[in-house]
Amino acid sequence: MGDNNSGGIKISKQSFISSVVIIFTLMMIAGILTWVIPAGSFEHAIVDGRDTILPGTYQFADTGGYAIWRWFTAPFEVVFSSDGPTVVVIILFIFIIGGTFCTLDKSNMLQYIMNSLVKKFGKQKYRLMGILILFFMLFGSAFGIFEELVALVPIVIVLSYALGWDSLTGLGMSALAAGFGFSAATLNPFTLGVAQKLAGLPAFSGILFRIGVFLIFYILLYLFNLKYAKKIEKDPTLSLVYKEDLEQRKKYGNMSAIEELPNAQYLGKSVRIFSAALVLVIVYIVISFFVPVMASISLPVMAVLFLIGGIIAAKTSHYGGNLSKDFIHGILCIAPSAILILMAMSVKLIISNGGIMDTILYYAANRIESMGEYGAIVMIFGLVLLLNFFIGSGSAKAFLLIPIIAPLADLVGLTRQVAVQAFCFGDGFTNMLYPTNPLLMITLGVTVVSYPKWFKWTIGLQLTVLALNVGLLLLAVMINYG
Repeated sequence: MGDNNSGGIKISKQSFISSVVIIFTLMMIAGILTWVIPAGSFEHAIVDGRDTILPGTYQFADTGGYAIWRWFTAPFEVVFSSDGPTVVVIILFIFIIGGTFCTLDKSNMLQYIMNSLVKKFGKQKYRLMGILILFFMLFGSAFGIFEELVALVPIVIVLSYALGWDSLTGLGMSALAAGFGFSAATLNPFTLGVAQKLAGLPAFSGILFRIGVFLIFYILLYLFNLKYAKKIEKDPTLSLVYKEDLEQRKKYGNMSAIEELPNAQYLGKSVRIFSAALVLVIVYIVISFFVPVMASISLPVMAVLFLIGGIIAAKTSHYGGNLSKDFIHGILCIAPSAILILMAMSVKLIISNGGIMDTILYYAANRIESMGEYGAIVMIFGLVLLLNFFIGSGSAKAFLLIPIIAPLADLVGLTRQVAVQAFCFGDGFTNMLYPTNPLLMITLGVTVVSYPKWFKWTIGLQLTVLALNVGLLLLAVMINYG
């Protein structure tokens, strides 16, 4: 978040440097792996417009080792790769969030919104926490909405400050909740829907078990956030980001009364305009769930709605600033996040171009084939966890993995439903842990939270989730979930 004078979102220098160092190290490791692991490939086919592996066609390649100089050019090459259009859209989306958020901050709309919410929910803030977590988790679980919710993260973080908490609590109520919901899929079309279709299962079958899974992880995340929030309420210095949050906590934790804001008489109308834009965004998300064409362009459409709503709202607020200048300032403050996104995506590029992705699949498939059903399901889960480090897209992983693990599940006596559940668990939760996931780096980039601080805060929770994942998968095997 920006400092008190500049307003808007600003990437912490410490956060940026630590993230760059971590991702650069991973890029080098990925490059080294291309020289250690033999290159090879399966035959591929295009199914429903997506790259799909043909099982039983793996062949080792004579070549191996990705050129060392290309380890360093990979972030630039990403723009011209098959992931290029997606990366460009994500970067533009983040720029629009940064510019719009700066105008909202400068125009005092954020203070107005937070003041109103604190006044209404100040005595019921733990209930509000539960509602927010449920909101973000439901969108991830039911609609597969993840990236699109990034626009709301800065607002929730500001609300967290206003309620006496910190930026980590705000991230826990928003980004972490969306990630958990995405993983505890009930109707998620991008992971569960695609995986079940490729596995030959009825669409969204087995939902009762998945509803139970959703409730387990909702309770876990709520208790995790609640315990931490109460701890820092008693002693704010116990916050892992106490120093980093100091300026923003002062700004939003001790806000002026609404009537004291210089443009208070206009802010009510401005907030209603921006709220209407947010409602349109949510309506679009819901409708796009049923209309695939709309879903394919959801990110740019939502960016436009967010931009138009923010600009009109700022114009009507009479805040007296230079709208264009403030918008550009907001973009410049968040611009370093583009570097993090390109670097994070380059890890996958190095692995793919180095020809070792299919080799990893080949060795894993051979190992799974020789195991019993309990060992096999844990192995499948572990394979998805590994590949999720390199491939962030859930649907892309489904097209690569399901054609291999579905017949393997039949071979070792597992139901395909259990295999799909292992895929969903392995694909999702670590999205909010792995630094190679561009969405995590984007999310941290719009806060003062560095990746090491985030890792320290969430690692205990992630280990608990890991244990629950394995336990639930073993239970699914035991009850022959199908």
